[in-house]
Amino acid sequence: MTIYLDAVWLLNFLLDMMLLMLTQALAKDGTRKIRIVFGAFIASLLVPLSIYYPDTFVNSVAGKLIYSIIIILCTFRIRSLYRMMKLLLLFYFTTFAIGGGLLAIHFLFQNPVGVSTSGILTFNSGFGDPVSWLFIVVGFPLVWMFTKTRMDKHAEEKIRYDQLCPVNIQIDSKSFSTTGYIDSGNQLMDPVSKKPVIICDEYFLKKWFTEDDWKALYQAHSELNFEKLPAKWEHRINIIPYQGVEGNRTFMMGIKPDNLTFYYDNQKITTRKIMIGIQFSELTKDQSYHCLLHPKIVKSEVVETA
Repeated sequence: MTIYLDAVWLLNFLLDMMLLMLTQALAKDGTRKIRIVFGAFIASLLVPLSIYYPDTFVNSVAGKLIYSIIIILCTFRIRSLYRMMKLLLLFYFTTFAIGGGLLAIHFLFQNPVGVSTSGILTFNSGFGDPVSWLFIVVGFPLVWMFTKTRMDKHAEEKIRYDQLCPVNIQIDSKSFSTTGYIDSGNQLMDPVSKKPVIICDEYFLKKWFTEDDWKALYQAHSELNFEKLPAKWEHRINIIPYQGVEGNRTFMMGIKPDNLTFYYDNQKITTRKIMIGIQFSELTKDQSYHCLLHPKIVKSEVVETA
């Protein structure tokens, strides 16, 4: 049997690239296309390895799992173990989903079960002949497009507030950027100033503080002793009372920023009429965002179109 390695390799490369693109879409990851191509190339190296070294460790179950992790590491920016596991599972999910879709179409149009002349029930997968290769080449992009379209449609039908967007916050002379999440469930308002309250986590806010000032701020919050607030931050810190999910009344510390800029629906929105609620922990395990935006500020004055 003749094996055209270049054709098989190219086909595998294209399939892997489409699977990684679908994984990227599911994860809402901002990885550049060049890394997707590089990851697909690394994944396609499994073809010559399997042909020239059929007994290699890579062909074992454990080897394939390790190789899948290498593919994810080469393709995406990994910030935590949780993020890596999420991307790895999404990669397997897209692989199984596309493969299952191809099998479903194959069984729909063909009859793989039959009775031989000896009266024995037989099964024929039919994936080894040239017709089945054409089936994969044509069917894979169709299943991929169907899956991607349905996912995009589902995303469009979700509440518009539930999305990520770039955010820039300025306090004093320092300005830092992060990713914000417009949360329709965030209805927190400062009862004194009537300003909407956004929530930023420790990872992002510590950029404006020295280590000693942050420790003093945390101590003042945990001990309810506001005399321990850092002197240079006293004029910016407010106490924001609110009612928790369980109905109990509590409070959080808030910071008055100089400026907030974020991009929403291809528009650049800037406002000063907000308070920043301090969360002394991370908002998410995978660090996909560090700021919960208030839906009310989406209606702020639009400065310019992005």
